[in-house]
Amino acid sequence: MPINILMPALSPTMEKGNLAKWLKKEGDKVKSGDVIAEIETDKATMEVEAVDEGTIAKILVPEGTQDVPVNDVIAVLAGEGEDAKAAGAGAGKAAAGGAPSPQPSPQRGEGAGPAGGKAEATSSAQGSPDQKPAPQSSSPLPSGERSPPQAAGEGGAAQANGRVFASPLARRLAKDAGIEIGRISGTGPHGRVIAQDVEKAKAGGGLKAPAAAPAAGPAVAPSMSDQQIRALYPDGSYEVVPHDGMRRTIAQRLTQSTQTIPHFYLTIDCNLDRLMQAREDINAAAPKDKDGKPAYKLSVNDFVIKAMAIALQRVPDANVSWTEAGMLKHKHSDIGVAVAMPGGLITPIIRSAETASLSSISAQMKDFAARARARKLKPEEYQGGTTAVSNLGMYGIKDFTAVINPPHATILAVGTGEQRPIVIDGKIEIATMMSVTLSCDHRAVDGALGAQLIGAFKTLIENPVMMMV
Repeated sequence: MPINILMPALSPTMEKGNLAKWLKKEGDKVKSGDVIAEIETDKATMEVEAVDEGTIAKILVPEGTQDVPVNDVIAVLAGEGEDAKAAGAGAGKAAAGGAPSPQPSPQRGEGAGPAGGKAEATSSAQGSPDQKPAPQSSSPLPSGERSPPQAAGEGGAAQANGRVFASPLARRLAKDAGIEIGRISGTGPHGRVIAQDVEKAKAGGGLKAPAAAPAAGPAVAPSMSDQQIRALYPDGSYEVVPHDGMRRTIAQRLTQSTQTIPHFYLTIDCNLDRLMQAREDINAAAPKDKDGKPAYKLSVNDFVIKAMAIALQRVPDANVSWTEAGMLKHKHSDIGVAVAMPGGLITPIIRSAETASLSSISAQMKDFAARARARKLKPEEYQGGTTAVSNLGMYGIKDFTAVINPPHATILAVGTGEQRPIVIDGKIEIATMMSVTLSCDHRAVDGALGAQLIGAFKTLIENPVMMMV
C-alpha cells in the first residue's frame, strides 16, 4: 500500500512551512532515518528524516514551494515489493482529482495501551464498510528528533489558537454524546483528547468549565487598514516588501505579550571595573593551540548570562512561568539570549546555565549565533527557557526596556559599558558602569521580588569571583 509523506509539524505552533529542497528524487530508495528534504519554518531550516522504508514514487510538492500547510501530502512512498511507477501514477491521478485527505494513523497512547489503537482503527472501518482503506500516512521526522512531532490539528498541545487536538474516534464519540470537545481534558500525547477521555467525560469526569465570556472593557480603536496607510503616501514613493513568516510570528508574539502581560520595569547601574579586569585575566590565561589561537575569549555578555542564571537560583521565586492553573517554578536557569538575524531575531537557550562554565557558555553562544544566522537551529534549541537576556550594549545603547517573551516571567535588557563619574565615599571617581533593566510579568513577579532578583544580579556582576564558586 502506498505511504503518503506529509508536511511535518516541526513545532507545536507551526501551521505552514516552505519546502526548501528535496534531497531525494523520484525512484530513489530510502530507509528510516534517511534525510529526504529541507523544510523552512519561520525560525529555522530543518532537515527532515523518513520514518518508513520504500521508494520515492511521486513528489507532489516541488522544492521552493512556500506556505505548504502541515499534514498536506508532499510525496508518495511505495512500500517494499510495490510497483513505484504504479504508485506514482495513482498518486498523480489522485492529486489531479482531489484525493481525500489521508487518515492519520493511531498514535501510541490511544485508549488503554496497544488495544486502544486497534479499537479506533476497527471502529473507523465499521463506520464505512464499503470504503477502501485509505493510504497510510507518514509524517517525516526532523533530524535529531526521536518521535514525530504532533501536527497541528492532530496532536501538539490540547488547544492552540482556539483549535482542539483530538483523535478522529474521540471527536465522533464526543459528538454522539453531545459533549463539546473543547471541554474535555486530554490525556493523550501532548494533551491530545483520546477515546478514553470521552468515556471519562460521559461519566462526568475530566470536564472543564465552559469558557467565560470576555469581560467588557474600554473600546479599542481599530488599527489603520493597509489601504488607509498607503493613501497617506504618493504612489511611487515606496515599495512594498512582503512580510516573511519570521516577521509575522515576531509581530504576533510581541503584540500578544504587550496586550496580555502586565509589564513593569526595574533599572539598576552596575560597576564593571572588577569584571573587566577578571575578563582580561581569564582571556590572557586561556590555553592556545599550535597556531596561537586561544581556546576561548569571554565577552561581557557571557558574564551577564552566568550572573542572571545564578541570580535566579538565589531568588528561586522569580524563576517561574505563569499559567492559569498555577505557577511553574523551574529548577534550572535556562537562559534565552536574543540573537539578531536577517529579518528578525531569535532566542537560543543556554540550558542549566547556572552549572555551565563561562567558557562553555561562550562556546555555546558562538555556535548558536552562527547557526541562528544560517537558520539552522532546532526548535528545542530556542523554545522554552525560564528568562531571557537582550544586550544592545554593542550598539552604544545606554538603557532600554525589552518585551517579555512568553512563557518567561522576566527579561533583562543590557546597555553598554561606559565610563561615568560616580561618587565613592564622598569623592567623584571614574568607573565603567553598565545600566540594566529588568522587565517583569506582574502576575508572577511582584516589585519586591523583582528588586531582589536584579539586586542579586548586580552583586554577582560587581563581584565576578562569586560566579566561580
